[in-house]
Amino acid sequence: MEELEREYHKILSDYIKDQNERNLYIGQNFVRQLIRRNVAPEDVVSLHKEAVEEIFPEEIEGLRTAYDFLIEMMVHYGMALREHQSLIQKQAELQIEMNIAANVQKTMLQTTIPTSEQVEIGMVSTPLKTVNGDYVHFIEDDSYVGVAVTDVVGKGVPAALCMSMVKYGLETMRDSGHTPSRVLSVLNRIVEQNVDDSMFISMFYGCYVPRANKFYYGSAGHEPAFLYRAQEDKFYDLEANGILLGIIPTAEYIDNEVVLHKDDMVIVVTDGVTEFRQGDDIDERGVVASLINDVKHLAPQQICEYLYRELEELHEFNLRDDFTVVVIKKR
Repeated sequence: MEELEREYHKILSDYIKDQNERNLYIGQNFVRQLIRRNVAPEDVVSLHKEAVEEIFPEEIEGLRTAYDFLIEMMVHYGMALREHQSLIQKQAELQIEMNIAANVQKTMLQTTIPTSEQVEIGMVSTPLKTVNGDYVHFIEDDSYVGVAVTDVVGKGVPAALCMSMVKYGLETMRDSGHTPSRVLSVLNRIVEQNVDDSMFISMFYGCYVPRANKFYYGSAGHEPAFLYRAQEDKFYDLEANGILLGIIPTAEYIDNEVVLHKDDMVIVVTDGVTEFRQGDDIDERGVVASLINDVKHLAPQQICEYLYRELEELHEFNLRDDFTVVVIKKR
């Protein structure tokens, strides 16, 4: 440190005598040396204080008080700067993680909306941020059309990996012998064994079976789906009891079923669709049903897009979560 003090004393003295570009440049190069040696901001001020005291001894008292104050300020400045830099680093690391998770979703978790002669399907799934905490997966074979709508409470790479487990769990049960209760039970054990306790997963799983003309469904702590009866022009809630996935390994789930007639619709949503307003008491599910009713004659994809657009434009609308809606309409 003594070597630095002597060097800085000379640099400052030279600059005071002649404020030219060369002397200023020497000072700027000295800063790089201080950085390489990891000298704290308050120590830089101390160097300057000691050099000034030697150069201007007759003004020592006033300068000493001023520099003592500045040193205290720089101590706190240095602490705040290090904390700020640490936060920036953590934010950068988090952004990298979120980008990785988003890429995982784009490459590994893509799903294709089925085309069926019996039902028409539409979907909108919009993330609140970079990574979507909602996940939709469709399964189709000659005997049924299935849909799983999942809401993962957790973000980043762990959530994306959790979704990939759900996807491959569903794919292993592609054959038509598995009921919603069976699907949810198997996924529950997979999640319980492989996912951190801090992560929670809700799921609605349903499948339309043409030969029975029925929609079979079950729920693991998920937002109730809507059922629209075209003949009655009325909406119902598809209630289904079941605990969140991964909480209790031996949890049991219940099979439910409804017959679908022409133009009947099943509307599966996540809570980002129905929890769009804070404050005043309002029937949010009633608002959603009313908006769907306005365009019930349209194709399912158009209904989904209209619902999102209208909720987004509401004065009270406040999207607080990922937004996902799937509409299944009987032809």
